[in-house]
Amino acid sequence: MIKYYLLLPLVALLASVEAYAASSVLIWPIDPVLEADQQASALWLENRGSETANLQIRVFSWAQNGFDDQYQNQRDVVGSPPVAKIEPGHKQLVRLTRTRDVPPGQELAYRVIIDEIPSAEPAAGDSEGKTDAAIRFQMRYSVPLFVYGSGLWSKEDLTRSRDPKGAGAADLIWRKMVINGRTFIEIQNRGAVHARLTDVSFKQANTLHPIAEGLLGYVLPGSTMRWPVPDKTPIEKVLQMRINGLPIIQELAASQ
Repeated sequence: MIKYYLLLPLVALLASVEAYAASSVLIWPIDPVLEADQQASALWLENRGSETANLQIRVFSWAQNGFDDQYQNQRDVVGSPPVAKIEPGHKQLVRLTRTRDVPPGQELAYRVIIDEIPSAEPAAGDSEGKTDAAIRFQMRYSVPLFVYGSGLWSKEDLTRSRDPKGAGAADLIWRKMVINGRTFIEIQNRGAVHARLTDVSFKQANTLHPIAEGLLGYVLPGSTMRWPVPDKTPIEKVLQMRINGLPIIQELAASQ
């Protein structure tokens, strides 16, 4: 299993420390998909920083087991080029290409992991002769990728003609769990496509009690995920959230 987002090196406290990232990478789209009639999808990387960005691009299969995200090496979807050197102000196209078909009516999940490779340049001392220890952060960007078999799609795209009968939806149920005195919510997805959960909260009268004000996480088809509830949060019968970025807040009653 790999960890993603931001990796920080372990460092000692020093008298004078300068911490900086080598670059700032803008990635779009943040939700690429490969539908049944598409052989490849485009992912753009743009260097908004002041230094050259050296990046490694890998694609891992993504599953959920034991209430945890799990990633495995695979060759069903490949990213090209696998490494990129992007100068400040420039951008790079990465093609995400499938090498096999997905079974009809299925969604498969992947994570595109983009690692920034820090330069090996030593830090310079300041003009007063003080020793600066430069901590170069290695940034790790993680982008979800969903690939579909024939007869299924989920992402709205007005530029494409699709059969409305193939539109997939998440089908969620939830329940409260108390484990070793800690309260959790478990959310199960019985639908054909993933659920991206944001703005999750309990509503008591006219007061919202957030579980997550932004992104809580994903629940893949056929999976169950678990998240802790903040202390002293009142547990109501109805949990409300946004699913897959839809503007309408949806409400879920607790399962019996």
